[in-house]
Amino acid sequence: MTIAITGGTGFVGQAVLDAAKQQGVKVRALARKVPDDRPEVEWVQGDLANQAALEQLAAGAGAMIHIAGLTNTPDPGEFEEANVAGTQAVIDACKAGQVKRLIFVSSLSARKPELSRYGASKLAAEKLVEASGADWTIVRPPAVYGPRDNDMFELFNSARFGVVPLPPGGATSLIHVDDLAELLLALVPSSPKIRRKLFEPHDGRVGGWSHKEMGKAIGEAMGRRVFAPHLPKFVLSSAAKADRLLRRDKAKLTADRVGYMCHPNWVARTDRAVPKDLWKPKIPSREGLNETAQWYRAQGWF
Repeated sequence: MTIAITGGTGFVGQAVLDAAKQQGVKVRALARKVPDDRPEVEWVQGDLANQAALEQLAAGAGAMIHIAGLTNTPDPGEFEEANVAGTQAVIDACKAGQVKRLIFVSSLSARKPELSRYGASKLAAEKLVEASGADWTIVRPPAVYGPRDNDMFELFNSARFGVVPLPPGGATSLIHVDDLAELLLALVPSSPKIRRKLFEPHDGRVGGWSHKEMGKAIGEAMGRRVFAPHLPKFVLSSAAKADRLLRRDKAKLTADRVGYMCHPNWVARTDRAVPKDLWKPKIPSREGLNETAQWYRAQGWF
C-alpha cells in the first residue's frame, strides 16, 4: 500500500519520511520543490493550491496523511487559504482518488480558536475533515521539537546566552518529532478504536511541563544555567512588532502567535490519549532536548 503525504519536505513531514523508510513503507509525497536526496520517495511536485497535483498524489493511495499547512505568518489572512481551503482541496482529492483513510495533523491551538487566527483555521479545517465522509483521525500535537525545527531553535539559541524568555506562567505538553512521526504511521491501519477520533499525544509526561521547567530543561540541554523570566503579554506584543521590523516576512514572533502563547494551559488531555496498545512515546523530553541541541551544533545552526 502506498501512503500519500502532504508537507513531505517540512519539519514533521521529513520525520515521517524517515520513519516510513525505516519501516519499509511505500510513500508518495507532495512538495513545492522536489528534493534529490530521497530517491525512495515517489514525489509529486505541487502545493495545496494545485488540485491536479493533489489528485495525482491521492490516486491509488491507501491512506492520506495531511501534514502541510501554515503555522506562522505576518499576515493572519493567509491562514484561511492555506489551512482551511488547503484542507478542503485535500479532501476533494481524496474523494476523486477514492482514498477513504485520512489522518489530519491539526494543533492544540484549535482548542481555543478565539486566541489566534491560526487556531481558528485549524479548528475550521478539523470541521471539514469531520464532515468529509472519510474514515478520519485527527491528531492535535502539542509543542513539537527535534532536529530540523526552526521554531524551538529560537529558545535553544537564546539559551546559549544564558536567557530563555518565557510567556506568562502556565504549562505545555511536548512531543519529539520522531515520536509524532511514528504515531502518524501507526494510525494508518483503521480500527474502531481510532476511527473518527481526535487525539492529543504527548511525551508521556502527564500534566506537561511548566513553562519554567521547560526553559530550564532547554538550558540544561545547552549546558547552561539560564535565567528564564516570564514576560507579560504587552512585552511579547512589543517584541512581535520589533521582530516584524527586523525580520519582516521571516519574523518568528508574530502578534497572532503571541495570542496563543499567553494561554496558560496547552497540556494534552488524558481523555484524548492515544490507545497505549497502538502507540507509546519512546523519547523522554530531557533526552530528546539534549539530542536536539547536539543536532543543532552538528549542523552549525548556532
